[in-house]
Amino acid sequence: MWNTAAAFIGGCAFAVAGLVGLQRRAVAPSAPVPTPAAASGPVFCDGDPLAFLAIGGTQELTQAPPVIGHDADEHCLHRRFEAMLRRGQDKVCRAIEECDGEGKFRTDAWMREAGGGGISKVMAGGKVWEKAGVNLSVVWGKMPQEALCAATEEGPMYIKKLGLAKGEKVPFWACGLSCVMHPRNPHCPTMHFNYRYFEIDADNWWFGGGTDITPAYFDEEDMKHFHGTYKKVCDKHDPTFYPKFKKWADEYFRITHRGETRGLGGIFFDDLNDRNPNQIFDFAEECLDNVVTAYVPIIEKNKTKAFTEEQKRWQLLRRGRYTEFNLVYDRGTIFGLKAGGRIESILMTIPEVARWEYDHHPEPGSEEEKILKLFQNPREFV
Repeated sequence: MWNTAAAFIGGCAFAVAGLVGLQRRAVAPSAPVPTPAAASGPVFCDGDPLAFLAIGGTQELTQAPPVIGHDADEHCLHRRFEAMLRRGQDKVCRAIEECDGEGKFRTDAWMREAGGGGISKVMAGGKVWEKAGVNLSVVWGKMPQEALCAATEEGPMYIKKLGLAKGEKVPFWACGLSCVMHPRNPHCPTMHFNYRYFEIDADNWWFGGGTDITPAYFDEEDMKHFHGTYKKVCDKHDPTFYPKFKKWADEYFRITHRGETRGLGGIFFDDLNDRNPNQIFDFAEECLDNVVTAYVPIIEKNKTKAFTEEQKRWQLLRRGRYTEFNLVYDRGTIFGLKAGGRIESILMTIPEVARWEYDHHPEPGSEEEKILKLFQNPREFV
C-alpha cells in the first residue's frame, strides 16, 4: 500500500492463515547453512509492487541463513541494512510475544533462484492478535523497465539516467522489512510498518517506509502517543520530516471511492535520497526501533477491555474498508495479480474476517460516527 516499491516481497500479518495452511517446518534463525527443500513461494506484504520478483523460481529452506545478501563486506550498506532489519524483526517479535502471552511466532525462510530470499515470522491464533507477521526480504537481479516504473514514480527518470536501450533490463538490489498486526479486541488498533532500501547502482538509490495505525475506535491519548513518538523521531533528524510524512500518509492511505482514509495515519515516505545515505539509514533505523514504543503500550492499555457484539461488528466493517484499500489501490496487490503471481501469497494482505453492509451509516453522535469523521477529515494529533 505504497505508491512505490514498498515491502519487497516481505510478508504481512494477513499472511498467517495461508502460512498455517502451508504447514511449513519452523526454522532456526541463526542456522549456519541454508538447505533447499520443496519449491514454494515467499510471503508477500502490503504494498509490494515487486511481487513479480518471486513468481516461480523460489525454494523453501529448512534453515534460515545467517546472511541473505551476497556482499562480502559486512560494513557495506547492503549488509548493514539487512542486519538492521533483522534486529528490528527480532525485537518486534519478542515484544509482541510478551504482550500476547500465548501466541508464538514461527519462522520460515525462502530463497529466490534469481537472487536473494527472505525470512517470515508469523503468529496465528494468539490471545491478543488474530494475525501478526514480521517479514524480511533481500532480493537482487535484473527486472524489466516496466517493473522499475511500478517500483517508483521516478522510474522513467532512472531509465533515462542509465541510458538503457528499449527492452534492456534494469539491475537492482532491494531489501525491506514489513509488518501488519490485527488484534482481536476492537479497542486495539491494527498496525502496519515497512522500511526498505532500493538500489539500481551506486548513483541511483532511495529509501522508503513508514508506520501507520488503523483503530476502529478513537482514543485521543493513544493517537497522541503514537504520533508523538514518530514526531519526536522525525524532529531529531529533520524538523520538516513529520509534517511532510504525516501528510503523505494521510493522502496515500485514502480510499478515494469512500472519501475516507483507511486509518488515522502515521508517517510515510518514499524515494528519499536527498542526503547522505548513512543519514537516511540512521533515520530509518530509529523509526523501526520505535515501532514497539509507539504501538505496544496502546495494546497493553486496551487488550483486556470488554467489548460488545456491536463494537466487534464495527471493527469488521472497518476491516472491510481495509480490504477495499488493498484490492483497489494497493499497487503491490494489483501488480501481483496482473503478473500471475502466487495468489495465496498475494491475497494474504486481506484480513481473515471482514464485513460489508448495504448503505451502512453509524448512529449520529456515536463513537463510530466520531471516528468516521476523522477518517473523512484527517487532523493533527500532536
